[in-house]
Amino acid sequence: MAENVVCTGAVRAVKEVWEKRLEKLSEDLKREKQFQQKLVRIWEERVSLTKLKEKVTREDGRVILKIEKEEWKILPSSLLKLTQLQEWQLHRTGLLEIPEFIGRFQNLIVLDLSRNTISEIPPGIGLLTRLQELILSYNKIKTVPKELSNCASLEKLELAVNRDICDLPQELSNLLKLTHLDLSMNHFTTIPLAVLNMPALEWLDMGSNRLEQLPSTIERMQSLHTLWLQRNEITCLPETISNMKNLSTLVLSNNKMQDIPVCMEEMANLR
Repeated sequence: MAENVVCTGAVRAVKEVWEKRLEKLSEDLKREKQFQQKLVRIWEERVSLTKLKEKVTREDGRVILKIEKEEWKILPSSLLKLTQLQEWQLHRTGLLEIPEFIGRFQNLIVLDLSRNTISEIPPGIGLLTRLQELILSYNKIKTVPKELSNCASLEKLELAVNRDICDLPQELSNLLKLTHLDLSMNHFTTIPLAVLNMPALEWLDMGSNRLEQLPSTIERMQSLHTLWLQRNEITCLPETISNMKNLSTLVLSNNKMQDIPVCMEEMANLR
């Protein structure tokens, strides 16, 4: 009887020793796997950084990252090694998103990511206080964040052919230097209030939207000299449009207008 007890105890002890050894082996293998994965990530980041550096050029004194027709669906974090960049030009790369770390690129003057598959603009875009041009046409963006209004130096904004944008946050009227705005080929049914209140806006394209009429407050846009409204559903113009003294180009092709308002006779600057 005593021998059985001793034997059972010995088996249990041996089992515990082997279980501890197996547990330690499992932990060692897990750590080794994690280490190998870390090495792979480091290697991949170094390779991607090398590739990115090959795409950096200098033009007119600017440091530019230029990639065309080469697949970069996600921009790697190694890009943070190139924060001296002043301009991004990434076209037809299949880019799915603007990286969350975009706000770290404080030297950016031009951000051109047109003709990709970007679906949203991250709030971090508002940290780019030196940004002068933001070009995101031909993407899949549906909404515009209010944080964009913090880009105090922005002069040019292009969001054409995103198809689903139907409004803009009112905060964008705080873009006091914005002179050029392209919202063509989207789903706007009226000119957003934010646009009507942009004090420096000179050039506006809202062609190929779903506009049915123009607001009487359109006369607020006193700096505007070019207005593109082709391919909409506009049936008439408000008489207040005659108060837009700087307007020289007005495009209304392919709408539903029956006649030209008499008030337009007063618009002497129209070319």
